[in-house]
Amino acid sequence: MADDSRSERGFTIVDRRSSKGEESPSEPEAPQAEARSSEPRSSRDPGPLPGIDFASFALSLGTSALYHMGLVGDPEGGETAGEPNLPLARQTIDTLEMLEAKTRGNLDAEEARLLEGLLYELRMRFLEVSP
Repeated sequence: MADDSRSERGFTIVDRRSSKGEESPSEPEAPQAEARSSEPRSSRDPGPLPGIDFASFALSLGTSALYHMGLVGDPEGGETAGEPNLPLARQTIDTLEMLEAKTRGNLDAEEARLLEGLLYELRMRFLEVSP
């Protein structure tokens, strides 16, 4: 059981001092990457994640808003969020609107079109699910 909790945290701290303040001759330190490579991957450990760019960040926020509206499923289980959380969806849309305002003039044309289109779609979907 202790090994499972260590691998979930991502690092291990080993105190190699003896009670007299001297370094104790304990097991040699092994890099965590090697120790993990022999373990089977669980569904919670997707492995190395792709790099983040502006488009993937914006799309991630958009997907989060759709999830909170109850329109898309959980990527792991495929189940929807259940009862929509419209205040949280609205907050995520507001975050994207703030991002649009703060980055205006600093995005390339493709990024600006992506953000504009994403916001349009999210606003329309939000209106559809709002009471």
